[in-house]
Formats: sequence, structure tokens, C-alpha cells
Amino acid sequence: MARKHAGTIVFSHANSFPAGTYRVLFEAWKKAGYTVLAVEKYGHDPKYPVTNHWPRLRDQLVHFAEAKAKEPAFFVGHSLGGFLSLLAAAKQPDLARGVVMLDSPVIGGLLTPTIQFAKLTGLGMQFSPGAISRRRRDHWPNREAAHRHFASKDSFARWDPRVLEDYIACGIEDARPPMEPGVTLAFRREVETDIYNTLAHDIPGFLRRHPLRHPLAFIGGTQSTEVKRVGMHATERLANGRVSWIEGEHLFPFERPDETSAEVLRWLKVLAGLHSPVEA
Repeated sequence: MARKHAGTIVFSHANSFPAGTYRVLFEAWKKAGYTVLAVEKYGHDPKYPVTNHWPRLRDQLVHFAEAKAKEPAFFVGHSLGGFLSLLAAAKQPDLARGVVMLDSPVIGGLLTPTIQFAKLTGLGMQFSPGAISRRRRDHWPNREAAHRHFASKDSFARWDPRVLEDYIACGIEDARPPMEPGVTLAFRREVETDIYNTLAHDIPGFLRRHPLRHPLAFIGGTQSTEVKRVGMHATERLANGRVSWIEGEHLFPFERPDETSAEVLRWLKVLAGLHSPVEA
């Protein structure tokens, strides 16, 4: 007997991790009756370049949903993907039913002018993740060597082994000239860096112009450095109490994919039962 259709999820990935990395979550959502659609890689399509505040990346998600989703969808995203999900749902409310953000704390308050100043002057950018990503190793002799490289790192060692296998499958590709023969990152490190350095730092301002008209839920990692750095004030206002936590760091969907997929499903049921607009 066919499972009843529960709805459509349009998913957006975290910076540098192609959508295929989330296969374990996608499979769980499909088993629950959802159609799952996802942009494989943001920032790599020349029609949607990386620019300040990410408006073209938002447009990439909007146009993807317009073309692929046959009904209003739940916009679900991790980190970068959570922000894009929020921006897209606010910009084009007819495409959305609700938003679930995975460790995407919204920047607000005094942090907004501080980050704006850092971006304009370049001061402080040396402390951003982009300072690391622009020097990230991006070449190995083969996939096995790439797998050993990531598995040896503390942050990746915490991942569910299935997720690491999926990351190697979708995140590593054959190197092209002028690189030496071997394999390289499918998500180019210069794109990753550009995304970090063009952070959407005034989402509350955007939402004042484009109020979110659908309910939003937030799932955070209990040890998330990003949450500790940004705080939760702006996010809690948007979520209106719909906040939950999973043990882990910023990449908890990779550390605990089964728990994460189940918690997203729980929130989708909650959001599906809400009909009143959310005050942004």
C-alpha cells in the first residue's frame, strides 16, 4: 500500500557540503511520505553568483522551488541553507508552508553594524571561517586518500560513518587541469570562502520589508559555536517558542542524522497544523 503523501520538503545545504551529504536525512523523510527536493550546490551556477547578502543564492532557491515543487513546500535548511530558506520563504510566501532552520541563528542587534563594518573594512575577516576555507586542502591522489584525510580530523570523526561516505561520494570529484591528476573538492573552496565573506548580516532588516508569513521552527546544536557567537534573541522572536536542541556541534545533522531527521519531521507536523501568520 502506497504511503500517504505528507507534503514537499525543499532542502538547502550548509556551506561547502553538497546536498548529497544529507542522503540519510532525505531517505528518512521520503519514508515518512515527503517528496524531497534539493539544490545540489549553491554558488556554482554562473546565473546565481555569490554576492553580498546572498540575494542571487536566494533567487536560485526561489527559482528551483518554482520549477520543481508542485505545491507549497516546507523550506528546510542547515546553516547557510537555513538562512536561504528563511529569505526565500519571506520573499515568495506563495511557495512556502513553513520553515525549519538547522543551526542557522539569525544575526541581529548590535552584531549587525559590527559585521557590516568588518565587511566594509576587511577588519575581522581574518577571524571568519573564510580565512580557513581559502587555504583548505583541495587535492588528493584518490578518493581513498581523501576519505582518510577527513576521517582523521576530529570534527569529521564525530560524523555518522554513513554521512562521511556520502560526503566523499558527492563532495569529491576528479581533478581537472591545471591541477595534478587525482581528486578534488566538488564544492570549490573559493566559492565557500566567498559565501562566508558575504554573510547576510541584516536578515531582520530584510524581514521588515518582507515579513515572514509562515511559521518557523529552529533546531540547534547544544555545543554550537555559531549559536554561542550570534545568540538566539532574533531567532527566538521568529520561532515564537518553536525551538529545540540536539546534542552536538554546528554540524549535528552529520553527527546525529537519525535524530535530526526525526526532529525535523516532528516540527513539520507542528508547522502543518499552524495557519496564523508569524510576526517577524
